[in-house]
Amino acid sequence: MALGALGGAAGAWSLFESQWVELNEVEVPIERLPSDLDGFRILHLSDFHLGTLSLNGRALTKAVAWALPGHGREGEAERAIDLIAITGDLLSRRRGRDALVAALAQLRAAHGVYAVLGNHDIAETRDPFAEASGLTALPHATLLLDEGRTVEVRGRRVQIVGVEPRSFAERRSRPHDVADPVADLRILLCHFPDVVRWLPPGAFDLVLAGHLHGGQICFPSPWGKVHFEHLRAAHWEGLHRTPFGMLYVSRGLGTSFVPFRLLARPEVALLTLKQSN
Repeated sequence: MALGALGGAAGAWSLFESQWVELNEVEVPIERLPSDLDGFRILHLSDFHLGTLSLNGRALTKAVAWALPGHGREGEAERAIDLIAITGDLLSRRRGRDALVAALAQLRAAHGVYAVLGNHDIAETRDPFAEASGLTALPHATLLLDEGRTVEVRGRRVQIVGVEPRSFAERRSRPHDVADPVADLRILLCHFPDVVRWLPPGAFDLVLAGHLHGGQICFPSPWGKVHFEHLRAAHWEGLHRTPFGMLYVSRGLGTSFVPFRLLARPEVALLTLKQSN
């Protein structure tokens, strides 16, 4: 009976944690960042997994609030968001499309909302009920499929490049060939963190990714959190300095396979780019 009660409590907590969204505000040092772009702010969202029987929609609703004008803690100045980046796994089932469109319609950023797809969006997953989303474009956002867009920010050129998941899986994607060598800031969006293994040094200043959910179900140990998925992954979550540039891996917002999270809260990342000393 005690074990049953403990299991029930763990399940209830894990379900609660799956919609207990955390805002992580992170300063990201960027080498050779022009002073005009010092303080450039990116809201990074990932892994919505809409359309399943879960609390994923509730987590996304909470996350979207961080992009709404005037949102913030009491006494805090309004957050000025320059760009919103979404790094894939938007839909796990096609029935989540209406919720996706409603969420995207609320997002606001001075220089646009940019997104890529993930493996669940194209049904490349172990989920036997996976449905390909069929997404080739998004309302209220720019979907990047092995292509880039350049925007002018305070007189500087900022390029955003996105990786298409199928071409990445087949090792056909070459985002560095799309990179603009004269851009003042180059940002790569890819669902998969290990994209950095395939990039030449200096191709991008910042890579944003998701996919791993921070482990989703983790257990404590004296050596830190224990993960049971993607055991060979080099970068689980958060900010990393790699030989190929700065990498931020989001824990994402949704869940897959089971509607639970444990020691891996859903995340909204507010990244502020700073000149590296």
